[in-house]
Amino acid sequence: MSRRIHARRTEGVDKNVWVEFTQLAADYKAVNLGQGFPDFSPPKFVQEAFCDAVNGGPQMHQYTRAFGHPRLVQSLATFFSRVTGHEIDPLEDVLVTVGAYQALFCAFQALIDEGDEVIIVEPFFDCYQPMVKMVGGKEVYVPLRPKVEGSLSSADWTLSAEELASKFTPRTKAIVINTPNNPLGKVYKTEELQMIADLCIKHDVLCISDEVYEWLTYDGNKHVKIASLPGMWERTITIGSGGKTFSATGWKVGWVISSGHIIKHMKTIFQNCVYHCPTAAQEAVARGFEREYELFGSPESYFQQLPAMLHHRRGKLASCLQSVDISSVKVDFNDDSTKDESYDYRFVKWLTKEKGLATIPVSAFYSPEHGKEFDKYVRFCFVKEEATLDAAEQILRKWSQGK
Repeated sequence: MSRRIHARRTEGVDKNVWVEFTQLAADYKAVNLGQGFPDFSPPKFVQEAFCDAVNGGPQMHQYTRAFGHPRLVQSLATFFSRVTGHEIDPLEDVLVTVGAYQALFCAFQALIDEGDEVIIVEPFFDCYQPMVKMVGGKEVYVPLRPKVEGSLSSADWTLSAEELASKFTPRTKAIVINTPNNPLGKVYKTEELQMIADLCIKHDVLCISDEVYEWLTYDGNKHVKIASLPGMWERTITIGSGGKTFSATGWKVGWVISSGHIIKHMKTIFQNCVYHCPTAAQEAVARGFEREYELFGSPESYFQQLPAMLHHRRGKLASCLQSVDISSVKVDFNDDSTKDESYDYRFVKWLTKEKGLATIPVSAFYSPEHGKEFDKYVRFCFVKEEATLDAAEQILRKWSQGK
């Protein structure tokens, strides 16, 4: 065809860091500490729930309720009513989606108009930016910054109240936050969330809160839902993930919890998009939440066991990185094809191709205007088997020894 085929909304959003670097890791058969999926199985109780669902008769293989399997929306409402202190209506306040990715897509499509400004706190999960662009919104960025040079804790990365306040204008429609944050791991404290909440209420702005890692907190940090703060339930869109919650990312079960007057607009997008999510996977996640409701706060709860296991693995990887001190090792980039890319992109490609270890460049989580400030960082994922972390450590130690 001689005429333009593509819609203009696809321009400038065609590149995706996960597509590019996951393929690179596969091509070079690298030890993959890049993409954030577990290489271990989900807990037995949800595997068994999935098997029971598949063998549970014809209804488990057919369409269920379009906006969420009845058992799942009920279990989510029951569980998170306890957490938020707000009585959640399972049929009006919950929408089940094909992963958290689609939950975010429905939120931006349903709530952002052309010309609306959306404040995005950096670093951010990379899909926020293209999703805002595709609906004609304008991204406005404000970064978390380390309090001191060389900060070793994610808690040292803070949001300036003055800088954030300066970003609100009459055209601001929403702010997007991610807590615990990907890639930093930062867990927002109550006072930080209250500062954001006060600005949202003052300027009558929505808050899209991506909380897919809500159970992965360490060192005594506690996840607080911004929707639980006074005046925020009616303006907060909370995004959740069954894949992250139960270590089953391939099931692609996500959800949105919000006030019914917001959810109804997201349902309009959903019903004209995928319409329905797989029934058996929803049934399994529902049973997982029913179990966790009964065991909540006890040592038997998976929400206690998973972070405890990962705390050890985080320490293992962190100790390795500190002991090998890769910051002092010379890197000789010999790939002219990457010469125009940012430093961290070049480094990650070199590490994958030359050393067989895959990671993710952190500037991918920043806007073009701030990316250069943070292109000396890479993200390592420790949600992996011990054997995977051992293999990565072996690569790093050999490299640091000049081998």
